[in-house]
Amino acid sequence: MAESHTYRVIVRSTFDGLTEAARQRLLAEVAEHEGIAGMRFGPEGSLAYDRSLKHFSMRYVVESDPDDGDEMAAALAQEQAEAYLAERGYGHGELRAKVTDMDTMKINRKPGRPAR
Repeated sequence: MAESHTYRVIVRSTFDGLTEAARQRLLAEVAEHEGIAGMRFGPEGSLAYDRSLKHFSMRYVVESDPDDGDEMAAALAQEQAEAYLAERGYGHGELRAKVTDMDTMKINRKPGRPAR
């Protein structure tokens, strides 16, 4: 088996068909999910949205076999997002994922700056 790669996956969509109870819960927690606070990558995912309750994103770290490629990492993150949203009763549109393979990502350093 090939080594595992680490993928960062951003799953995006729009809220759709939210119940009044779901809207109130989201608005009550908006400070925890707005701006930089909601933009953490992690295996459990993090939900980011603003007070308008229109668009949202979820950020995941997925460990997967590189032979399975970006598609598998996207599918795993979308599955987690779907379960999270369904568990809380948050209606949504089609989920779209953007994947970055952190193990193949090239880092461009500015000349004259030491590596950290």
